[in-house]
Amino acid sequence: MDALPLAPLPMVMIEPAVRAALLEDLGRAGDITSDAIIPAGLNARVALVSRQDGVVAGLDFAACAFRLIDPTIRLAIACPDGSRLSPGTAIASIEGPARAILTAERVALNFLGHLSGIASATRSIVDAIAGHRARICCTRKTMPGLRAAQKYAVRAGGGSNHRFGLDDAVLIKDNHVAIAGGIAPAIRRARAGVGHLVKIECEVDTLDQLREALAEGVDAVLLDNMTPPMLTEAVAIVAGRAITEASGRIRPDTAAAVAASGVDLISIGWLTHSATVLDIGLDHRA
Repeated sequence: MDALPLAPLPMVMIEPAVRAALLEDLGRAGDITSDAIIPAGLNARVALVSRQDGVVAGLDFAACAFRLIDPTIRLAIACPDGSRLSPGTAIASIEGPARAILTAERVALNFLGHLSGIASATRSIVDAIAGHRARICCTRKTMPGLRAAQKYAVRAGGGSNHRFGLDDAVLIKDNHVAIAGGIAPAIRRARAGVGHLVKIECEVDTLDQLREALAEGVDAVLLDNMTPPMLTEAVAIVAGRAITEASGRIRPDTAAAVAASGVDLISIGWLTHSATVLDIGLDHRA
């Protein structure tokens, strides 16, 4: 089935983060450099330009930064979120008061570079497993306050989202199992304690734990730090009775072997907590 078009985040989710970043940058006196150097009535034309290969994400955050400083700034997007970039690609053009453009520049680029870095990293893994059934997923390992934005960037890179928070679904991890006294009692308590529409996933480290979780009727199993041969065996044991998710130190050079095991999902925490910023600059156009 073809992927759905990338849906933008509502502005009500974008503006608070951008506003907070601008307030942090403006401090107590605003942009004293631009105010001192740039004449008040001067307009400028600039462009957002990629310095690297990658995938763009976060243009609504950048646009919000410029417009919060001055609503007369005009931004025309040439490469929407999800577009592939190469060095020198003009992503968007911007026109308006020069002071305001320079004041918003860093916050706009911070969001755009960070989110494009996540999208680019995600795309690198998605490309690495092309031809396999697995989907690439992010995790809850996100920066505080930026979860919705970072998970959006994963989608822009062709990935999928895992749960957004603790209230989305039940995910029974190793510490839950240890404190509950085992996989079976943990799953049974979870089943008794949540609504009928809530999915239950259980993390397993061994094939014996996998069999125990399947016997309790879990909806999904998190196959943690298993080798590709072990994953292949695990997928055969599951035999379609639950969603299979592989996790644990998966990178572009190892992802294809993991995907070849037949798992449904590959979840990767570093996509959001450690992705390298994509180098995007703001270039003046005469």
